[in-house]
Amino acid sequence: MGVEWYNMIARRNGGYRSKALFTIEGISGEEIFENELIRVIPNCKSVLDAGCGHGEFTIKMAGFAKSIIGFDNSIEMITIANAILQETELTNTQFVYATTKQELPFSDGQFDLIYDRRGPTSILNHPRILSSGGTVLGIHSGALEIVRSRLDINGFTSVEIQEYNDAIIYFPNEKEFAKFISGVPGNPDYTLNELKNELNVKLNESIINGRIGLKEYKYIWKAIKA
Repeated sequence: MGVEWYNMIARRNGGYRSKALFTIEGISGEEIFENELIRVIPNCKSVLDAGCGHGEFTIKMAGFAKSIIGFDNSIEMITIANAILQETELTNTQFVYATTKQELPFSDGQFDLIYDRRGPTSILNHPRILSSGGTVLGIHSGALEIVRSRLDINGFTSVEIQEYNDAIIYFPNEKEFAKFISGVPGNPDYTLNELKNELNVKLNESIINGRIGLKEYKYIWKAIKA
């Protein structure tokens, strides 16, 4: 899956905003992750959002931060993020176009917290930009063994990984389900008529307790730079 998919989503949805209606039952890793960020960010001088997308979440976290930068490898996402930022009165927030496939445009030890909310796990290969004793915090739904390996290879300590797989995302109808899964990285637009058969297959695979639902598997990692 290349960056063009993310640029397409930015153009189609104005970012990662699927606008799908759903409810979550059970303990959500996403909620736990956000609450942990809100707890730790106020104690940090400089924060980096790795893979910030269209910046909406970065701007939300900016309300708790002294200084925060978001970067993304989709120029379309960064364009939207900067447009949203201009509508606020924030002075502690910046968005940068960058990719972890190259050297990131940040100074050694510039950040004392890097968080990765479903962004590139390859951020763990760039410990140079994290201060000594700084924290990396992330949430993802895949590539757990890759994350473990990168945390180990790059010298992070006090590694904590918590898995959350009890929550279920329920949708009121197939239309909202189609909107949601169309925003999953790499997926086509299941709201299109020509993908009706493919959508029906997905629906048949996603019935939980007689309702349209998806299990929310997430894991959260937290580690310190030695």
